[in-house]
Amino acid sequence: MPTFRVPLKATIDDSYDIEIGERLFDKLIPDLRAGLFPAVHRLAVITDRNVEELFGRELLALLERAGLAASMFSFPAGERSKTRETKAALEDSLIEAGYGRDSAVIALGGGVVSDLAGFLAGTFARGIPFAVYATTLLAAADASIGGKTAVDTPRVTNIIGLFYQPKKVYIDTRAWNTLSAADIRNGLAETVKHACLGDRSFFEYLEGHVDAFAERDGGKNGIDPGVAARVAASNCEIKYKVVAGDVREANLRQVVNLGHTLGRALEPLTDYALSHGEAVSIGLAFQLKLGVRFGYVSPADEDRVVKLLRRIGLPVRVPAGLAVERIIESMHTDKKSRRGEIRFVFQKGIGDMMRFEGGAYSRPVPEDVLASELSEFY
Repeated sequence: MPTFRVPLKATIDDSYDIEIGERLFDKLIPDLRAGLFPAVHRLAVITDRNVEELFGRELLALLERAGLAASMFSFPAGERSKTRETKAALEDSLIEAGYGRDSAVIALGGGVVSDLAGFLAGTFARGIPFAVYATTLLAAADASIGGKTAVDTPRVTNIIGLFYQPKKVYIDTRAWNTLSAADIRNGLAETVKHACLGDRSFFEYLEGHVDAFAERDGGKNGIDPGVAARVAASNCEIKYKVVAGDVREANLRQVVNLGHTLGRALEPLTDYALSHGEAVSIGLAFQLKLGVRFGYVSPADEDRVVKLLRRIGLPVRVPAGLAVERIIESMHTDKKSRRGEIRFVFQKGIGDMMRFEGGAYSRPVPEDVLASELSEFY
């Protein structure tokens, strides 16, 4: 029988810009008119119901005023909507509205929106372009950067998805003033994580400035624009340096999962009663506890990080009522797991990460060690 080789070699430039500022619709509209999405004739603004009320209708009106064909598609807000079922419903709505390969997506909202809309864009009509307009601190710190898109299942978060890069990211820090205190805490958890893994001076900056986020009052007394800009820029700088060195999470990019091995296990176990930021905060505190045991961080550094998390109002212990055995079982679904081993990434002091044998950024932790440490972590 004949054998054929199909030579497919490609050089792909997935670079994109991140724009940080206030009221960035004035940047987005000119970009779209200037060809941000070449050969695209219809725009799908995908958002959640909360953001639809706050910003979606305004954006849709501006797009229509600029002569750009666009429709809005929304879904109930919250992590519980980040599912295959929601994605399918949105896809059906786009098909019914006549969207095809000449379309593009604008993901308007927080991390759930950018994860879900980015995944949809990557698979709809075998891939259409998208941009992210991030309205939350959590999206600015995490979900909008790096091209990881996914949905959750009842057993595990972010297990079904793909790497798909946006054409541009807009981070509107003014929108942070509309966020609830819980939403701000969510974003600050990922922000502290970034400081712990990559920038000690940024961690020190947060120690002196996190109160600026607590002082806002439903948008009446806004976050200091200088503080917001510094936090957004530092988050982006830390994360894009990691992503640029490991786009598909082969090794280095695992470091942005600091705190996530336990954190992501807790979210489905609590039926998402724990928010992502709360779960990551608990995960950060737990890897510090393990890190002290293994000699990667000092007790003083552990105390310093935990104090900052508590100042923000984040939890640092596992909720009562969750059995250790169930937590360990859930941790086995973590994407870093290999050969049935639960693997962790660990910070090295504050502002750096541990590297292990062979240059790996994660290491296995035996289940008996995890069970012992978890039993004291309620």
